[in-house]
Amino acid sequence: MIALWIIVGIAALLLLYGVFTYNRLVRLRVRTENAWSQIDVQLRRRYDLIPNLVESVKGYAAHERELFEDVTRARAQAQAASGVQDQAQAENQLTRSLSRLLAVAENYPDLKASQNFLALQEELTGTESRIAFARQFYNDTVQALNTLIQSFPSRIVAGLGHFEPREFFEIDEPARGPVSVQF
Repeated sequence: MIALWIIVGIAALLLLYGVFTYNRLVRLRVRTENAWSQIDVQLRRRYDLIPNLVESVKGYAAHERELFEDVTRARAQAQAASGVQDQAQAENQLTRSLSRLLAVAENYPDLKASQNFLALQEELTGTESRIAFARQFYNDTVQALNTLIQSFPSRIVAGLGHFEPREFFEIDEPARGPVSVQF
């Protein structure tokens, strides 16, 4: 009779562990999805700023048509990207294009003194900081989820619950400060 109670007790503990682990995996998955949506919000904010920034520079450097088209094309690709890896590659291209645009702006003192351009540049810098923070939060959450999915014995519960590891969102850091370009 005691052996039966021991077996029932062990089964109950295993069931409780499974429920606890499953709920923890669900919480981390939801937190990861929320973190990704925060990145998406900040990226959309960035996309909204870009046309205004391009128009500001265009007024002073109209002959840089190819650069404006490159920035516009990179923005469109970033907006259309799906999946973490595609989004990261598109964001890296967009960051390089924006760096080139800001480097061109350095050649125009009147543009650099323009209040509109300065406000847009400051807002873009703030948005880049928010993207970096959201990306860090997302990657930290993905790390916690992936660690739990790949650790034993939670790996068993993750397999039964069809939890899959997530990809990290790794992008190049935007250039800080003045960009130096040599021709």
